[in-house]
Amino acid sequence: MKPKIAVSIGDPNGIGPEIALRAHESIRSFCTPCYFAGFDLLEDAANRLGLRIPENLLHSSPASAVKIEPGTATAESGAYSFASFKKAVDSVKSGEQDALVTLPINKEAWMLAGIPYKGHTDFLRDLFKKDAIMMLGCEKLYVALFTEHIPLKEVPAAIEKKRLVRFLLDLQRETSAKKIGVLGLNPHAGDHGVLGNEERIIEEALKEANERLAGSEHGSVFEGPLVPDIAFSPAVRGSFTYFVAMYHDQGLAPLKALYFEESINISLNLPIVRTSVDHGTAFDIAYLPNRPLSLKSYIEAVSAAVSLLKKPHRP
Repeated sequence: MKPKIAVSIGDPNGIGPEIALRAHESIRSFCTPCYFAGFDLLEDAANRLGLRIPENLLHSSPASAVKIEPGTATAESGAYSFASFKKAVDSVKSGEQDALVTLPINKEAWMLAGIPYKGHTDFLRDLFKKDAIMMLGCEKLYVALFTEHIPLKEVPAAIEKKRLVRFLLDLQRETSAKKIGVLGLNPHAGDHGVLGNEERIIEEALKEANERLAGSEHGSVFEGPLVPDIAFSPAVRGSFTYFVAMYHDQGLAPLKALYFEESINISLNLPIVRTSVDHGTAFDIAYLPNRPLSLKSYIEAVSAAVSLLKKPHRP
């Protein structure tokens, strides 16, 4: 039997519903998707896009109908996308579905709806009481984020040795990576304290993490702190498949410049499999005719979820 994949529909006012409808036949060839959206919403989206709803499409309504307002962050769309996500998570948690794939939500819409989370990963971390790791990328390059959706000014204080050691060890266990490059925080990785001293904490964390793996087959896994502005250059990038970034844009700006369409988001260190697209709601093009729309990240995310289910050890 094909794996059963729960798909949360994302923000109704964005490109999530369109991606789901257009990619359905492609992903149905290797899994059985169930979309957590009401038929009324799917029908509204399809009519606006001039599409047909596939006859074999499975869906589950998460909430009362919501009016689609293309390209607009509203409390109603935020509440609907959260309800879709939560019901999809519950279906995987209960065993009704095998894995979770999420389409993009809008953080402002969640805020307008009074939802106390900045994104999917925050909710999953709270629900499962686990230190979920946000890792994005593709087979050519993966970037795990030590800090995620926090203001840049809060990042230095968040770099704590004990927490970083735990993060590194969890990441290695979840990925089985034999070599992981860890970025410094400051320009030139601090230049030995000239431009900042956070690298001292990173160095100590790397040393302890490597020492704790020394008795295993892995040995010295973590290298760094790497100078951030050259870490993704061809000369350095060729030595690593996995990187750890200290903050969001430090890792995701180069990743998306290199592999935007094929990259996905994977939640590690959770008791369920969850993947996602590596892009937002694209409010600027939602429901507009005659514009390009890539399905690649979504199809890759679903494919990755299916592959993770087959692994003996998985999140």
